[in-house]
Amino acid sequence: MDLTKQRPMEIVKVWSEDGAGKVVEIPADMTARDVCQLLVYKSHCVDDNAWTLVEHHPTLGLERCLEDHELVVQVQASMSSDSKFLFRKNYAKYEFFRNPLNFFPEQMVAWCQESDGTIPQSQLLQNFLNSSSCPEIQGYLHVKEPGRKSWKKMYMFLRRSGLYFSTKGTSKEPRHLQLLSDLDDSNIFTIITGRKLHNAPTDYQFSIKPSKGRGDCKELKMLCAEDEQSRTCWMTAFRLLKYGLVLYKSYTVPQQRKTNLSHFSTPVRSVSENSLVAMDFSGRTGRVIDNPVEAQSAALEEGQTWRKRSQRMNVLGSPSPLHPSSLSTVIHRTQVWFHGRIMREEAHKMIIQQGQVDGLFLLRDSQSNPKAFVLTMCHHQKIKHFQILPCEEDGQVFFSLDDGATKFTDLIHLVEFYQLNRGVLPCKLKHPCTAVAL
Repeated sequence: MDLTKQRPMEIVKVWSEDGAGKVVEIPADMTARDVCQLLVYKSHCVDDNAWTLVEHHPTLGLERCLEDHELVVQVQASMSSDSKFLFRKNYAKYEFFRNPLNFFPEQMVAWCQESDGTIPQSQLLQNFLNSSSCPEIQGYLHVKEPGRKSWKKMYMFLRRSGLYFSTKGTSKEPRHLQLLSDLDDSNIFTIITGRKLHNAPTDYQFSIKPSKGRGDCKELKMLCAEDEQSRTCWMTAFRLLKYGLVLYKSYTVPQQRKTNLSHFSTPVRSVSENSLVAMDFSGRTGRVIDNPVEAQSAALEEGQTWRKRSQRMNVLGSPSPLHPSSLSTVIHRTQVWFHGRIMREEAHKMIIQQGQVDGLFLLRDSQSNPKAFVLTMCHHQKIKHFQILPCEEDGQVFFSLDDGATKFTDLIHLVEFYQLNRGVLPCKLKHPCTAVAL
């Protein structure tokens, strides 16, 4: 047996948010998760298991995040020539495992008749993952009529066998149910073109597209929910009913999974924040700090020392072009959460694309005040904006988002503080909205 024989390779091109593309050569059996790990390594960014490949169809105005276990080459074979893969963060990918009750409103969840409605909400996910149970999502959806711009409101039922609509009100009788789409040979997409193009009744559109179709509009099932929560419920239930335990395994063991990337010239390693250790260099030799309390104390002390050194240099004066007084006003531009002069609408779009989870945030230049900045963040699926104003004290510029009650020497210091303390914000800052350059 020839052990040196390599697996057949395929070419895949992936695009970043800034329009740059990267060509990678991968084996046919490489999953989306493994491709993300490869791109994380090549792009020198931190792998926090939130990176995803997005299947993007510009002509149809559709996109979806590939599931971690999906084979990228197989998905690419079903895509049209103008479609492409995007490399993007999605913090909400497995959020329903952490907070299931936020995703499944009680009035939308029904069970098969044998259960008599006695299954408690705490067992919600277990029943979705268990192939022998019969969870069902029910409610009204607007359905776009084929070949027309009009929409029809119908009562729908999502089961393991597919998505059905009732021909008689809310009746569940088999003779009144008609199959709209199955799950096995379809994928669910978000519609990104806006409601005007399709004359949609609300902004909360989504679509079911056959897996094997290369982009025939006639094959698409265009749907529209009444609000964001119900749309999220339908789309999440579709994923759970289709993939079940496979999703749970991807959620629970992403870091432990060992990836065979030996065919690449450079060995691939996963960069994780958990692999970083605190060190004490106060003695002759460095030592690892095992005690987490001591490690946090050391980190805070180091941060304060750096800032005192900056202030001392500011007083003494420095011929360096990176004078601390000017450094504090530009150093944030090196951070992944800072996006410069983007418009409010673009900030909204990025937050939505990367998953509307609590604490997802970015900072940007203020459009109304050239000296100010804006913190854009998500809380309870709502996007909120907080203005960060500069204030001067004893000749030094500080930044504050609570009218000077809490002041910071630079925006990095401000973000670090609100990552540890909620302060005047609705929740702590947890997930930076990141755009990576491939």
